[in-house]
Formats: sequence, structure tokens, C-alpha cells
Amino acid sequence: MAVPAGPEPAEAGAGQLLVQLRGRLPGLSGALRQVADVILDDPEWASRATIVELGERSGTSSATVTRFCRTIGVAGYTELRVGIATELGRAAQAGWEVGIGADVLPDDPLDRVMRTLLAVDLRAMQETAAALDMRAVAAVVEGVIGARRVDFYAIGGSAAVLEDMQLRMHRIGIASWTWSDVHNGLTSAALLRPGDVAIALSHSGRTTETVEMLAQARARGALTVALTNFVPSPIADAADHVLSTSVREPSFRSGAMSARHSQILVLDLIYLAVAQRIHEQATEAFAVTADAVAGHRTPTTSSGVRTGHGGVLLSPISQPTEGAR
Repeated sequence: MAVPAGPEPAEAGAGQLLVQLRGRLPGLSGALRQVADVILDDPEWASRATIVELGERSGTSSATVTRFCRTIGVAGYTELRVGIATELGRAAQAGWEVGIGADVLPDDPLDRVMRTLLAVDLRAMQETAAALDMRAVAAVVEGVIGARRVDFYAIGGSAAVLEDMQLRMHRIGIASWTWSDVHNGLTSAALLRPGDVAIALSHSGRTTETVEMLAQARARGALTVALTNFVPSPIADAADHVLSTSVREPSFRSGAMSARHSQILVLDLIYLAVAQRIHEQATEAFAVTADAVAGHRTPTTSSGVRTGHGGVLLSPISQPTEGAR
């Protein structure tokens, strides 16, 4: 399968305008950023405002709003309002609260915090799934299947997400490694060659070490993939394919933390698609590895429960996946 030269910025479509606008926010500056901030702060108001009102509230002008529309791929102001209204309508139909991405307040009761967390994470996963470029996912899957090796690059909390992915890939017979130290990652990237795959994760898209490792892999001819929440970002510039999440987070949660479920959703999609394509190999490898660790699992009793040392009851019998033991 031919690999495109690089990612193309997606145009804002009906029902996805706000999702894409949040992703493009770091790439906007000056007056254009002011317009975007006003829309994202109060999209319901923006869907009803005139072009003059939006210009006044953002401290800009009607001409700037028109330029903003062109910049984000919208034909004009009417289309901008329709796009915002369409997305708000779909959110309301799905039962999402407008503004659910607002802060969790210090005195909020636990049940409200739980509802906010659930709403934010579910909405992020829904919006990620709706905006995900499936052609890019298919190209990544194709590359992984034919790769001699797959490198995963990330720093900090993002590395923990990729370590789980790497272990699962390795277990179905895909030779893969995770690198979270920039020196070791650059060393590994320098040994890659055409046909290999490098996948990097950075929520912000601006983690210098992660960008450096992916750029080194691309310089060596590997197929490079970036998973990020912000498409106009340095890591996207180093990638042949960009897979984007769509996350907005309360200020009490770091971006990487609130993005984790959406990141795992995208990675799970790649993992399952690879496993589908190499079904026989994956099934055989999974069986062999399960047998290899079977002796390290707690034996069961005739009553169907597992016991610990001294016969202490642990939990009902189940078949845990590797990494969940």
C-alpha cells in the first residue's frame, strides 16, 4: 500500500466543527485565536450570534471572522454557524451536557465528579471515533503487519499507555519495543530502515523528546505514525500518518490523563485490526504465551474460586488477559 507523503489537515465538516477546532487551536494565533476562544467558550451563543457580534465579543472584526472561517476550512459565516449548531444538536440528542468540559469545582460532591468524569470520557471517545481517519488507521495496520519491527516512542504517562500496547503486540508475534528514554529511543530509531514502523504518542504534540525520536525514525525511512490531540503540532510534522484524539479536559486533570481512554481506544482498534489480519499467527502465539505463564497463575478449587497461599479466597475464576493478572 502506498504511503502518503504526509498528513493533510481535515476540513471542518458538519457535526465535527468544534472537535476539529479544538484540535487546531494551538496552530492559531492573534486575532484568529481570539475568535476561536470565544466560540469554544460559549458555542451555544456563537451558533446564534451575528458575524458583527462575534467580531465584537472577540475584540476583532467581521473581516477577521471571515478570515477565520477560511482558515479552518469553512466556506463562510453561515456555514460556521450551521456547523456549530449541528454539533450542539447531536450532543443534545446523545444526552451530553453543554459545557460538561468545565472545571470540577473544589466543593463538588463525589457523585457529580463521577458524572463529570464519565461524561467527559464518553464524549471524548465518541468524538475521537467520529473524527478518526480510518484510511490512516488502515495504512498503519498494513505497515505493522509487514514490518520487521515496530518501535513505540513516548515520555512520562504516555509511555505507560504505549507499554501496554507493545506488550499486546509482542504477544501476538509482532516484534516491538517501547522507548521512553530519549537516548535509547534515538539509538533504536537510528537502526530502523524502510519497512519498519515507528509509532509515537504525545497528547500535546509538543513533547520535544518524543518528536525527536519520531523524526529520527522518519529520517531512517521507517513509516512514522503520530497519535496526538493536536494535529497542527511538531509531532504531526514528523509523521507520515496522524491519528488524532478529540479531548477536552477539566483543569483538575492533566491532558494526558483525560486523553488516556481515547488513546487506548485508537490503539485497541489498531491492535484488533492487526490481530484480525494475522488471525492464525495471533491465535497460535497467544496460546503458546498463555501456556508459558500458566504455572504462575493461582490454582482453582473444585468450587470454582481461586485461592492464594494458605487457601485464602481471592476472586471468582476468570480468564485474565496478560497484563491484567
